[in-house]
Amino acid sequence: MKITVIIPALNEAANLEAMVRSIGAGHQVIVADGGSVDSTCATAAGLGALVVRSAPGRGAQMDCGALSAQGDALIFLHADTILPEGWAESVREAMEDEMVVAGAFRLRISSGRVSYRVIERMATARFRLFGLLYGDQAIFVRRESFFKAGGFGRLPLMEDVDCVRRLGRIGRLTLLERSVVTSPRRWEERGIIKNTLGNWLTLTLYFMGVPPERLYGFYYGRSRAGS
Repeated sequence: MKITVIIPALNEAANLEAMVRSIGAGHQVIVADGGSVDSTCATAAGLGALVVRSAPGRGAQMDCGALSAQGDALIFLHADTILPEGWAESVREAMEDEMVVAGAFRLRISSGRVSYRVIERMATARFRLFGLLYGDQAIFVRRESFFKAGGFGRLPLMEDVDCVRRLGRIGRLTLLERSVVTSPRRWEERGIIKNTLGNWLTLTLYFMGVPPERLYGFYYGRSRAGS
């Protein structure tokens, strides 16, 4: 099984090298750039990635990247997230079950703070209880199933949850034992409590039927686009 790694990026030149090197050799790597003004595109190309340019917004960028994918399976990797050793073997093993259409890794946050261990356990519990997977867990999916489900729908927010829910109607979802390591930057930027409560409230409003476009304005409090 061939795997394509798709990375939505916006001004991520400083993070790309470590992240792309964690992928390893033998995989197609696509960086879907949402309008970077730093050296993201040049850095990605220098690392051997295919660079595609997209309208800003993580959903739009990942959908754009998927159109150029050649792999039988796609994995969507945030630019501040590192894949674990042996990640490709884990994905292939999961896909040996023909009922599995998609899945993700467990979450580990690159910080020693105890509060982050709670967030990591909550991410696992979220899948066990509700079947929800978030983008920072590096979602992987069969290419055919991804397009059958409608991709990320170019949504500006909740694109990961929305896509996973549609994939769950097609087949089975799985959570791997290995963990990706993601940066704590978004929790540190907004504060752990504020960010966590904001995520919960946004998810609740989404399930109540509030459109992602309105949730985007609520979540960020201002016009913002990109990854």
